[in-house]
Amino acid sequence: MVALDRRIAAARRHLRPVAVGVIQVVDGRESDDRPNAEPALAADALRATLREADTLTHLQDRRFSVVLEDTPERGAISTMERFRLHLAENHPSLTLWVGVACYPAHALTAGELIDRADTALTAPCDWQRSRIEVATDE
Repeated sequence: MVALDRRIAAARRHLRPVAVGVIQVVDGRESDDRPNAEPALAADALRATLREADTLTHLQDRRFSVVLEDTPERGAISTMERFRLHLAENHPSLTLWVGVACYPAHALTAGELIDRADTALTAPCDWQRSRIEVATDE
């Protein structure tokens, strides 16, 4: 939260975008009861696809969050798609669900941004396949 607050403050000063992704990686493809994937697998794949300037955090509920500095919505989707392709190539049994929200398009504070990304994540979780969902402007 501290890192996101700082990124948003810098983005506000320099009129630049910031994107947040809330990520859940689950094991298995066609089951209703799929456990979260081993965190080390997801973290390694994320580190392989993120830039050095991006911030990766492991949340308490075995999900991940990324803060993508100087990244608009299109760039956030592209980054998450690279992550999805990396997982599909190296760990085909894993499924990726992502909720993305961007400053200033979807929210103006860190708390609102995380809430919007978390809300966006609920839609992909109903799918059997990997999916990236972007927050709405409301």
